[in-house]
Amino acid sequence: MSLQWTAVATFLYAEVFFVLLLCVPFISPKRWSKIFKSRLVQTIAYYGNTSFIVAIAILVFLLIDAFREVRKYSVTEKVDLTNNPVAVDHIHMKLFRAQRNEYIAGFALLLCVLLRRLATLLSQQATLMASNEAFKKQAEGASDAARKYMEENEELQAKLKDAGIAVPEVGKKPSGVGVQEENKTLKAEVRSLKDELEATKKVLLKSDGDVKAMKKQAENLTVEYDRLLNEHSKLQASSDAQSQDKKSN
Repeated sequence: MSLQWTAVATFLYAEVFFVLLLCVPFISPKRWSKIFKSRLVQTIAYYGNTSFIVAIAILVFLLIDAFREVRKYSVTEKVDLTNNPVAVDHIHMKLFRAQRNEYIAGFALLLCVLLRRLATLLSQQATLMASNEAFKKQAEGASDAARKYMEENEELQAKLKDAGIAVPEVGKKPSGVGVQEENKTLKAEVRSLKDELEATKKVLLKSDGDVKAMKKQAENLTVEYDRLLNEHSKLQASSDAQSQDKKSN
């Protein structure tokens, strides 16, 4: 086996080992997810994407080359080599090696894609398991809260019954006669409140009008007072002037 096919076979054995390791049942998907998210694996994945693409390209090239070799040495049925048994053995050996190389390259390419898919599925399963646990805890918390509220409701109903307050049972409706009477009473109260509101509005409007009238009257009185005050000042001034003239005469 040449050096290149020895490297491909070693790569294939490593892939088989990692596939079997990922399929081990006692290692949970959560553990694999933690391993995949570790700093070392993240660094390898970050710098290994280019290497992965290059490896895929090399495997595809080797697979095509092996397929070409198989087609090349599959001539025993087309060419009569009965007179040269050494040539037949040589061709069979070459054909066997070409088929072996084809299987190695094909399975290596298949397991390379399968490994990547297995790692993705394990990460997704770990995420789903974590989400399922979170939903389960949330449902348990909601159930505990509902149970607590039901217990508090029952305690409150018991206290109201002890206090002599009638509490309707859950799921039962009160009697129809009582409901109708209560509705009539409530309608009458609402009607009376509406009447009182209308009367209050009328009184408020009237009071507002009276206030405006009084305000206007006060303004008029103020103007009249100012006018009278000015006239008084003028008369006082003229009276003082006349008295001074009499004294001077």
